[in-house]
Amino acid sequence: MRPEFRTLRAKQLERALETFHSAKNSTRPQRGWLRAIREATGISLREMGTRLKKTPTLAAKLEKSEAEYRITLASLRDAADALGCHLVYALVPKSGSIQQLAEEGARTKAAENVRAVEHSMALEDQAVGGIEDKIDEETRRILKKARKK
Repeated sequence: MRPEFRTLRAKQLERALETFHSAKNSTRPQRGWLRAIREATGISLREMGTRLKKTPTLAAKLEKSEAEYRITLASLRDAADALGCHLVYALVPKSGSIQQLAEEGARTKAAENVRAVEHSMALEDQAVGGIEDKIDEETRRILKKARKK
């Protein structure tokens, strides 16, 4: 991806994710969203199964798989539709921004590269030190290279 498009895409993602940042701190109901919403709206498992065009047993299995983080997105979307809900899906950085994630990845790679070279140099009694400065320099090089792609 061309550098100007990569930067633009990162900014677009940041704007799109703004509304999700507060949601990342929300706690999920212990037995899952499907069961919580179904029970709160007074829908029985039999009715849920009918809406899904499945048996009540399969509707219960969907709820259980969602509670155990094993449900597929397609099944979750179908169940949300059956409950009259939208499935809202996003990946939100644990901390910081998309740009910071890119920089952290570059820094990790830079640290691996620099430490590998420094180790080889040390084995040959040629280590020069200043590892942190070299990591910073290598990070900038990696980010610059990524922007050019």
